[in-house]
Amino acid sequence: MKNIKLQILSALLLALSLVLGACAQAEPVETPAAEEVATGVSAPEPEPTGEPEPEVMTFTDDLGATLEYAEYPQAIVSISPSTTEILFAIGAGDQVVGRDEMSLFPEEALAVTNIGAMWGEVPAETILALEPDLVLAADIINEDQVQALRDLGLNVYWQADPKNYEGLWENLRNIAALTGHEEETEVLIADLDARVKAVEEKIAPLSDRPSVFYELDATDPSAPWTAGSGTFIDYIITTAGGFNAASALEGDYAQLSTEELIAVNPEIILLADALYGVTAESVAERAGWESMIAVTNNAIYPIDPNIMSVPGPRLVEALEITANLLHPGVLE
Repeated sequence: MKNIKLQILSALLLALSLVLGACAQAEPVETPAAEEVATGVSAPEPEPTGEPEPEVMTFTDDLGATLEYAEYPQAIVSISPSTTEILFAIGAGDQVVGRDEMSLFPEEALAVTNIGAMWGEVPAETILALEPDLVLAADIINEDQVQALRDLGLNVYWQADPKNYEGLWENLRNIAALTGHEEETEVLIADLDARVKAVEEKIAPLSDRPSVFYELDATDPSAPWTAGSGTFIDYIITTAGGFNAASALEGDYAQLSTEELIAVNPEIILLADALYGVTAESVAERAGWESMIAVTNNAIYPIDPNIMSVPGPRLVEALEITANLLHPGVLE
């Protein structure tokens, strides 16, 4: 009987050990992620948007202001004759929706809405009504006017006047980059640069450099206004093979007295005010002017002030015309 009890006890112990061994070998149970416990589902993977973010183009003007565009501006108001000429010259004329009243070239520009004069108070309401995404301004527009436009929330790009043809090419390239017409502009610059170099090559061998008086305004004939050194007019006269009679004047534009002019005794007089009725005959009648070489030789010529004073592509034409007046036949 005792042996039977021992056999039964041994069998129970063996069964218990087998059960415990099976539990020890069982696979561990994984704990669900916190997101699964909270929601009952797995967190989805983020899906790609499909559309790339637009690339932002950044431009800095000559006053240091930065403008950003995701696409090229398509509604431009030009408030300077030079920027208007440049826009049309580089193929951006279709993007111009407004111009100032002094922007008269090219002829196509006349079909664009005239916002009025930029002298004095800015025509803010007229400009805002055109809903421009860009306002282009040049040196003729002062910083106060630029700030007044920026205060209205407008994007204004201000460009300084060039001092030479390389500066003009840079201005053309800057506006081309801003409007998306870089390829056409490089073709234009190549042509303009070739014309400038052609003049320089013809002028370089010449030793004769005539003295030139450029008359801007002779409302007071005893002290007419002229262009001094540092102006593009002075640069053109020099590049065309002349010497600016007013190069010693302080300031870009100033008056030169009859006595000072007689002392310089210019050989050639260019009349930018011929546009307002001044003629070679009326110049010859001025007191004291009859003794000047330019008057005695009748070397007094009208010249379009717009091609000489507006710092756009026509400055190359101004060089060619001036070179022909100072040195007839030299470019043939």
